[in-house]
Amino acid sequence: MDLEIRKELRTLPKFLAELVARHLVAAGDFLNEDPERAYQHALYARRKASRVGAVREAAGIAAYLTGRWQEALSDLRAARRITGQDIYLPMIADCERGLGRPERALEIIREAPIDELDVAHQVELRIVASGARRDMGDLQGALVELQCPQLKEHRARPWVARLFYAYADVLEELGRKGEAREYFSRASAVDREGVTDADERLAALEGLEIVDVGDDVVWSDAEDFALSAVEPEESKAPAADSSDQ
Repeated sequence: MDLEIRKELRTLPKFLAELVARHLVAAGDFLNEDPERAYQHALYARRKASRVGAVREAAGIAAYLTGRWQEALSDLRAARRITGQDIYLPMIADCERGLGRPERALEIIREAPIDELDVAHQVELRIVASGARRDMGDLQGALVELQCPQLKEHRARPWVARLFYAYADVLEELGRKGEAREYFSRASAVDREGVTDADERLAALEGLEIVDVGDDVVWSDAEDFALSAVEPEESKAPAADSSDQ
């Protein structure tokens, strides 16, 4: 467990701190593979230690990942208030989108202390702002929100992949297929952690499909693959018995 979280938990009685710590660890372990289970662990921790910033953060993230927008909004705001950190702003703004309030999401982003955030969180705010513009039917505005120096980034980082993917997604909806193909390709190239489905989107634009072949994944023309899948079955057909001739 992170040292800062341990320090926060020291404000609790020892037995309670250990209990809450176990549930926070479990929430972290299940967050990606089973968000609902992670949420239940975080919820238990929140019931026991709602004044601990790390606990409200865990509960907020788990609620966010399970689509509990109002609950996530409450917990993430509490985490920000307790810790004084602005790193929760992208998720807070996105919760407003989830609640059908894209205008409010844009207000939060406009008021955010951008210069005090690292590049990753600045990019996440741009992605949320772009999504809010799309919610409002402003596709061109959604594209503009994503036009930033980081579009020239080449390093493989999750936020880079997410930025390229979001940009490609808007381009495709605008009908700019060639540019969308380029940015889905770039997202795929830097997405080492699988945070997007850029490969599938790129394959769809190319008229291909991704096919599992044993331990390998290949791209194949959908029609050609369908035909090739039949051939082995035909080759296995039993030869005619000579006695029937």
